[in-house]
Amino acid sequence: MPKIAFLGAGSTVFAKNVLGDCMLTPSLQESEFALYDIDLERLKDSENMLLNLKESTGSGVRVKAYTDRKEALRGAKYVINAIQVGGYEPCTVTDFEIPKKYGLRQTIADTLGIGGIFRSLRTIPVMLDFARDMQEVCPDAWFLNYTNPMAVLTGTMLRYGGIKTVGLCHSVQVCAPRLLAGLDIPDDTIQWKIAGINHMAWLLEITRNGEDLYPEIKRRAAEKQKQKHDDMVRYEMMFRFGYYVTESSEHNAEYLPYFIKNNYPELIDRFNIPLDEYPRRCVNQIERWKTMRADLVNNKNLEHKRTHEYASYILEAMETDRPFKIGGNVLNTGRLISNLPEKACVEVPCLVDRSGITPTYVGNLPEQLAGLNRTNINTQLLTIEAAITGKKEHIYHAAMLDPHTSAELSIDDIVALCDDLIEAHGDWLPKFQ
Repeated sequence: MPKIAFLGAGSTVFAKNVLGDCMLTPSLQESEFALYDIDLERLKDSENMLLNLKESTGSGVRVKAYTDRKEALRGAKYVINAIQVGGYEPCTVTDFEIPKKYGLRQTIADTLGIGGIFRSLRTIPVMLDFARDMQEVCPDAWFLNYTNPMAVLTGTMLRYGGIKTVGLCHSVQVCAPRLLAGLDIPDDTIQWKIAGINHMAWLLEITRNGEDLYPEIKRRAAEKQKQKHDDMVRYEMMFRFGYYVTESSEHNAEYLPYFIKNNYPELIDRFNIPLDEYPRRCVNQIERWKTMRADLVNNKNLEHKRTHEYASYILEAMETDRPFKIGGNVLNTGRLISNLPEKACVEVPCLVDRSGITPTYVGNLPEQLAGLNRTNINTQLLTIEAAITGKKEHIYHAAMLDPHTSAELSIDDIVALCDDLIEAHGDWLPKFQ
């Protein structure tokens, strides 16, 4: 039975969701869960949690924690990646506080923008280390990447890692149901199609029994938009560009040049944009873990219901050859999305079965949507270029082409900001020329 390696297993709640799902999957019984994390205390916590969950679910899996990464990977058939390099302190704090000195504000900073660029630059070397280990000890394994920045990291692994890789996010499968729930529209018997790039993929169609639901969605959204709510940026983008975007309003506020603007501070209130949201979440999660730990780690009666995360369904489809459709992040090889660059990492419907993951052809996106995607892809590709070449100039290029950063700062300030961030990150980054 397959060995499933989990890198970043100290993410205890996420490990419970993904590996708990695997415990409830009949075809994955007798698998080995090989847990690895550099934080040995959190690694032990996750091991204890999963052993308790194994007992309470009656699963036949084996759970083993490793302190040697290569041994955790050795012989693995599947590798699930959920690492965060640099953590909340010092790196996330750095990503937020130094840009603030330049008047550049962010909400999440884990995908695009100046924070996303530097999160990529400190994570890519670690990911390529994983790839080298895998080439040695499990060269045929599938690498399931859950770590952000999704498009940059998955694109790097696919272009330079030499390992079968797919990027996974849950924004695709929850997009349509949550949109409809927020507008009190039933989601039974709906059909939908989504494609684009991670965190900026588009709900291209949504129907029930052949009837287009978009007119009713837009009518109800226009009414809801008259009062403050948590999804105002996405509604505004839907009204202006015609389609709803997969990822949350707080994310998309910083992927675009329209919403977080020093010259228009009233936009923050008008669109209910939560500046510094990610640091707040980090602090809350750290505090919550203190109380959650006892319930999760030492609880002999843990319960789990299979979640919407894709990993267990992918493994099940590969093990049983029963096909399953996902929204996967893959290279745009052969122009799956015709009007996006071939080097881009795109999020498209993919078929999963025993032969692996087969992306489907989408064709052209509506041109205005492709245009928005390309503004993000520019920064993603130049961030990869910086990481692979080690040239500092490409960090500047990535930041100068970032929609939000370039809308707010001069070229001189962008270069100075990048230099300050490089210095502040110190050894968390490789040396750039």
